[in-house]
Order: sequence, then C-alpha cells, then structure tokens
Amino acid sequence: MNLLKIIIYSIVAFFTSMAFGQVSKDSELYRTILELDNTYFTAYNTCDMETQTAIFDEDLEFYHDKGGLATDKKAILKSIENNICGKITRSLVEDSVEVHAINDFGAVQIGMHTFFNKEEPDAESKPSKFITIWKKTDDHWLMHRVISLH
Repeated sequence: MNLLKIIIYSIVAFFTSMAFGQVSKDSELYRTILELDNTYFTAYNTCDMETQTAIFDEDLEFYHDKGGLATDKKAILKSIENNICGKITRSLVEDSVEVHAINDFGAVQIGMHTFFNKEEPDAESKPSKFITIWKKTDDHWLMHRVISLH
C-alpha cells in the first residue's frame, strides 16, 4: 500500500508541477474534456449504467486512496450500481480543472470535486482532488486511468 501512495503522490506532484503546460480553457480539447466529465458524471449521478459502461475503457485502472486499486471494469460498474446509485452525487468544483494534452494518446484532466451522500445529509462535503487520463480512440474518448483522492 505504501508503494501505491508513493506512486499516486508522485503522479499528483508531477502533473501539478506541469500546470504551465495545460491547454487553454478556450481550446477545443479543454471543452471536450469538460463535456466528457459532464457526460460521465451526469450518468454517475443518475445511475445511467449504460453511459458509464460506454465511457470506461476495457483496460480501466481506478486508483482510490481508500479503496485501493480496481482493474475489473465489470466489478467497478457493479460496485457503483450497488453503492453509489441513488445515494451519492458528485459536483465538479468550478474553475478547478486543468487539462494537459498527451501527444498521440489523449489528455490528462486534473481537478477538484465534491460528493454528497444522501444517506448522511449532515456530513460535510470537502473538495478532493482527482486525475483522469482520457484515451482518444479513432471515434471517441474513454476513461482509461482514474485517481481519486479524498
């Protein structure tokens, strides 16, 4: 587990230090990534499992600071369906997103978001950092790697 923490912190530090290399907020890539984020998390918030399935890469890796590493797409989707649907909603923290192009691959999205747990309505929702690596295929984008830090 310590190695995973070191890897995650190294990735976060690396991409944070590259803030100067992010694409412009008025660029097509930035708008595309924000649109993808909105599409995915609208599906997440409304339990649209079909859309979530389509956005996840078959080779998905999901790193969660509390839950560890998950690599089984079907298991991740089942966990979302069982533990998130109708219970948790996510909101993007406005103006927190950075987008970095990855030549001949896709893009990295770094930002902050909050989660609201309907089953714990008095719980404070603190912003947390996330990193999503988006893979561009011939005809669409896929969520390829996700790091979620709470």
